[in-house]
Amino acid sequence: MGRHVIPRGFVVNTNDHKGEVFFNSDDYTRMVRMGANTQVIRLELGKLSDFPGGQLEPNYLLKLDSLVTLGKNADIKTVFKMTVYGVDKFVWEEFWQNKKKEYDTYINAWKVIWNRYSNNPYVMGYDVVNEPRKLTMNISYNDLTNKYLIPLYQKIIDESQKINPDKKILIQSIFMNKGEGIDNNQYAEITAPIKRQNVVFAPHIYQNKIDFIKPVMDRFDRESDLLKAPILIGEWGFPTFAKTDTVISGKLGQLEYRELYIKTAEVFDQMGVGSIKAWFLGNRSMQNFLPGGPSTWSIFSDSTDAGTVERKYITDVISRPFPQAIAGDIQNFLFNHATRTLDLNLISDNSKGASKIFIGANRHYPDGFSIIINDDFVMYYNPIKNVGLETYKVPKGSNPSDFIWDIHAQKLVILKWPFDKETYNIKIVPGIRNYK
Repeated sequence: MGRHVIPRGFVVNTNDHKGEVFFNSDDYTRMVRMGANTQVIRLELGKLSDFPGGQLEPNYLLKLDSLVTLGKNADIKTVFKMTVYGVDKFVWEEFWQNKKKEYDTYINAWKVIWNRYSNNPYVMGYDVVNEPRKLTMNISYNDLTNKYLIPLYQKIIDESQKINPDKKILIQSIFMNKGEGIDNNQYAEITAPIKRQNVVFAPHIYQNKIDFIKPVMDRFDRESDLLKAPILIGEWGFPTFAKTDTVISGKLGQLEYRELYIKTAEVFDQMGVGSIKAWFLGNRSMQNFLPGGPSTWSIFSDSTDAGTVERKYITDVISRPFPQAIAGDIQNFLFNHATRTLDLNLISDNSKGASKIFIGANRHYPDGFSIIINDDFVMYYNPIKNVGLETYKVPKGSNPSDFIWDIHAQKLVILKWPFDKETYNIKIVPGIRNYK
């Protein structure tokens, strides 16, 4: 439809440290009601390739099919991300040298996916190399990027576009060795263009120092300009420590996490970028590689694979209101967590179809909400009456029945803007303001 879309959602794992992970339609309903319109499914190289210890597993492909279908049924688009898990070993230093035609083996694994989903409109793209490494190579990050990573991306993109030229290719930068990060950012800067079409820059940000969030995102913005590729934050959200679930304030406390996540979310929104949160998982296992003790990226605290008990000190920020898809051009938007106000500016284009704004009223507006457009259009939702949207005032020539509250998906659907090619300021605010 050509609408202005902001992708937001979750990394969906097919397994964790305890084994396979399974999801059902109820899990995807929960994703939708948390604002998701995109999922990133982590692929296991060992189940798709001929690398040592790996082989193509037909049942794994059926599992991927089911996840894509669950997404489709919930109006969630899919991106696939390749990880190097599941093989006997994956040595980055050997991979870059390509002496055993490792690139071809790697691309052949991707071809399985490309051919399978080339005609599936709910698969929007592929994150082709996840967190590539330098490790012990005697080479600078800049040279590794320019001499190896970018040529590999060009080769992958060229092969992919022979099969599915309209799919997006997501790219990342080199994951730097421990202790070599800049501005507390572990990802090396890309300093040369890729010169390919349909590319999306998908950096990760796991920043735990609040003062570095904006500078790091500004650097990503410069790389995006160089690459001529829009940004989609491929993963974000500093991992949660086990102790954070019980500590409210102080170091590693819930209030600190909430402040950190709110600041990160505000920078994302001000830049207008989409973002994918790791992980839509329960807490079956934790990792122990940070000085604060056992930690996890899982957003649920119970010990089941899919999980249901939210870590609300982060999930309420993740699930904030935002414009999901707009018929027109989004100029800017921001959700103010203190006032619970979504402020959105756009220019309408009714030829692009319907618009969707995620509101999450069950979470953010249990007392109801009002929709205020250019001060002369006011509708509101009263959860006590539960009769859908009610009209307070609308300008002559507009049709309030074009505004629909989807209580199941927690979205506001606008079938048509009142006036076309118009500049709109839209506010979603808490309460129903005693309208009479």
